[in-house]
Amino acid sequence: GPKYITQAHYKRCIYIGCLAIHNISSPVTEEVVNSRAYPLADSQLSITILDLIQQAAYHQQLKKGANEATKALNRGIAEIVVMATDVDPLDILLHLPLLAEDKNVPYVFVRSKQALGRACGVSRSVIACSVISNDEGGLLEKQIEHLKDAIEKLLI
Repeated sequence: GPKYITQAHYKRCIYIGCLAIHNISSPVTEEVVNSRAYPLADSQLSITILDLIQQAAYHQQLKKGANEATKALNRGIAEIVVMATDVDPLDILLHLPLLAEDKNVPYVFVRSKQALGRACGVSRSVIACSVISNDEGGLLEKQIEHLKDAIEKLLI
């Protein structure tokens, strides 16, 4: 992605992401989705998640795609794993929650792979990604902690 993101561009991306989240609401798929895609972020939390992902991409603290997310988990550098629910078949990323639980890494689902792709700064849809830790602590540390807490609350 572009190194220098203007504030307007950044806001627009998030806005588009929100639209993508809100536009997807067909009750039929929702039932099918919810049973296995757990925990699922509501629209407000999804905005927070996509916002963090966008910043992580900008700071090179993001691994995009199911394979890279798996590698990040195995290497112990993953902080949070985010997956999309509108994946067909969902089985192609259901190894991630198991691995994340093994490694004690919080994971969460958002509704749209398209919105996830946009937040990751790529033109394709992204079905899974991982925010990775930064050696220097970095600017995102507080936000990552905040999001981890929010995900913990979903599990209660």
